[in-house]
Amino acid sequence: MKMSWVIYLSGEIHTDWRDQIQAGAEAKGLPVEFVSPVTDHAASDAAGDFLGPASEGFWRDHKSSKVNGIRTKTLLENCDLAIIRFGDKYKQWNAAFDAGYCAALSKPYVTLHDEDIIHPLKEVDAAAMAWATTPAQVVDILAYITGDH
Repeated sequence: MKMSWVIYLSGEIHTDWRDQIQAGAEAKGLPVEFVSPVTDHAASDAAGDFLGPASEGFWRDHKSSKVNGIRTKTLLENCDLAIIRFGDKYKQWNAAFDAGYCAALSKPYVTLHDEDIIHPLKEVDAAAMAWATTPAQVVDILAYITGDH
């Protein structure tokens, strides 16, 4: 019986990289389950709004980040591997935080980003188990580690 892997997909939400990885893993029949943070930007920003009114800015973001943090912390702690995507459109400070959290937990992670941001991510990449530049490379890594190479 093969082990089923839980893969946390962290990082930028403006491209279809998650869909590409999930489709590639499904096409190969890999024994993986994918989890991720809330990827709807507006919903994520509003995660704490039901707790009552707060001024825009710091306090609204503070409440929402704490509510989002329940999901992120739990899923990261329980995953087998995290894939952390850094895009070029926005700075993903949350992804960098997720990478640091993985490193602190000794949780393996793979970074996914283009070559043009190697320098600002050098410490994040240094702690990663691998650096990929395409979702297809991530799928190949998943195939290898799950024994389907």
